[in-house]
Order: sequence, then C-alpha cells, then structure tokens
Amino acid sequence: MKEANQAILDALSADESQLIEGWQGALPAGAQIASQSSRAEARQLLEGLRDGLRAGGAPDALDAPAWSSLREGLAGFSRSRAAKGETAGETSLFVLALKKPLFDALQARFGSDPAALAGTLWSVTTLIDRVAQHTVTTFQQSREEIIRRQQEELLELSTPVVKLWEGVLAVPMIGVLDSSRTQLVMESLLQSIVETGSGLAIIDITGVPTVDTLVAQHLLKTVTAIRLMGADCIISGIRPQIAQTIVHLGIDLQGITTKASLADALAVALQRTGWRVSRAA
Repeated sequence: MKEANQAILDALSADESQLIEGWQGALPAGAQIASQSSRAEARQLLEGLRDGLRAGGAPDALDAPAWSSLREGLAGFSRSRAAKGETAGETSLFVLALKKPLFDALQARFGSDPAALAGTLWSVTTLIDRVAQHTVTTFQQSREEIIRRQQEELLELSTPVVKLWEGVLAVPMIGVLDSSRTQLVMESLLQSIVETGSGLAIIDITGVPTVDTLVAQHLLKTVTAIRLMGADCIISGIRPQIAQTIVHLGIDLQGITTKASLADALAVALQRTGWRVSRAA
C-alpha cells in the first residue's frame, strides 16, 4: 500500500496546472473548472489528498485522522456547491472526474509493469470513490441545513408580531399550525409583550385553513401563556366552519374573547384601551 500511496502522491504532486487541465477535460460541458472559485476548490481538494497521503492515510479509511484536512475541505466544498443550487450528483461527478488525469499519469509511469499498474489503479479508484461518497454525504447534510434554516426563516416571516398601537399587539396566523410553529409564535409574542409592555394581543386565524383538536390546544396554550404574563388575548377570524368544528370537537373557549373578523377584534381592542375612532366631518 505504501508503494501505491507514494505513486499516487507523486502523480498529485506533478504539474498541478496540467493535472487540473486533464481534470477539466474529463468533465462534461458546463461543469468544467473554468472560474477562479472552481479552480480554487480543485486545488484545495488536491492539497487535501496530498496531505492525507503524506500522513499515511489508507485509501479505504477516509474517516482516519490522516484525512482530516481533506474532510474539512470536502465539507466546505459541499456547502459551497449546495448554496449555489447544484445537485449531489453534479458535485460527486466533479470529484470522480479526477480519476482520468490520475489514471493517465499512473499509466505513463507503470506502463511496463501491469501488476503494479493494476494495484495502483485500484488504490486510486478506491480513494476517489470514497472521496465522492463522502462528498455526497456532506452535500446532503449541507442541503438539509440550508432547508432547515430556510424553514425557520419562513416561519418567522409567516408569524410576525405587529404593534398596532400603544398597548395592542396582533399576530396574523397564515397556514397550518403545528407544535413547532405554535412554540415560535408563543415565544415571539411573549417577548414582544415584555418589550412593549402591551396588555392586549390579537391572534388572527383568518388564514388558518382548518382547526382541529391539536390546533385548538395550541391556541389555548398560547392564550394561557399570554395571561400568565398579565396580558389579555382576543382570537379573531372565527369563521362559521371553524365555529362549527370547535363546537363538534367539544373545545371549551369559555373566557376567551373571540370575534369573526379582525375588524371586530380591533373595535374591541380600541374600546378596551379607551380609544374612540370617529369619521372626520
């Protein structure tokens, strides 16, 4: 294995520009190493491979400490490609294309020794395949992280806490309510109550398509938390279908002010806070 590792290291340590040109030629059109960023990625991967081979890393043990530099480079490489919207297949194909220039370099060196050539080519294949597999894994993790972050950002955007006027907050709910989203709403609303000193919050569910037992329980928990903070709550957007569903489910909203529309809730809020709105003559 040492001889094969040294042969691969020698091939990687030869003319880097020529190696990258051969790498580029093995890629399909549109995926070639043309930009400065892609060339920098290629050089970083080559350096990680060289570091691992110098440290005696086995081609079939990419999780060994010797390959730590390569793994770090692959993680950054995968995050960059995922952020650009590329697929896992395109990313692994970029890595697999490195085989061609390495095969050419090793064949030129061991052309007269078929046994040595076969063993070295097997080591190269094992190493690059493991690198490509690791790239796919890190790519998927990066993509999942991006999706999770986007979901959190969308949740925050879809549940804004709006200060209507002094002492009155409103939360327009749009879409399906689940445990994580309700928790986010509760945390944002309670924090806003503390920051603004508001004594009244309006939760508008006009944009919530359906209300079942779970959704109702989430709403009741939110109202309870608001009251524990010393504020009161009005639930608006109680459409006829939702009212019938709540009755059929046997959900008790007694003691909670409910209104059919946000306008009705605003009228109640104005009255409770001592405001009077009149039309100009």
